Amino acid sequence: MNTMKNLVQLIGNLGNDPEIKEVSGGRRMARMSVATSESYTNKSGERITDTQWHTVVAWGAQAEQVSNLLHKGSRVALQGKLVHRSYEGKDGQKRYITEVVLSEFQVVNKNEPAVEAAA
Repeated sequence: MNTMKNLVQLIGNLGNDPEIKEVSGGRRMARMSVATSESYTNKSGERITDTQWHTVVAWGAQAEQVSNLLHKGSRVALQGKLVHRSYEGKDGQKRYITEVVLSEFQVVNKNEPAVEAAA
């Protein structure tokens, strides 16, 4: 049991191109939104698709890889850890956010071999 950690694994599609920013000290950050979907049949026999959106953040050299390899609609398998943080909004209200901090990712294309990238 001591090998269990804060680990998230997702396979999904990017909703938009990664957003690249420079933060303090010239460090680069990429933020992207990844959709994962599950389908099931409800009691009435209807096919239901449940889509969840996840905010994923990459830092440094990995942010560069993300911006070079991924774009809106890209299918990606990724691994990272959950981070919860808070910030003060423009209206002065405290806001809470949960993000996946990326540790590694792999582009998933049906017709091409996978391109792997890691930190």
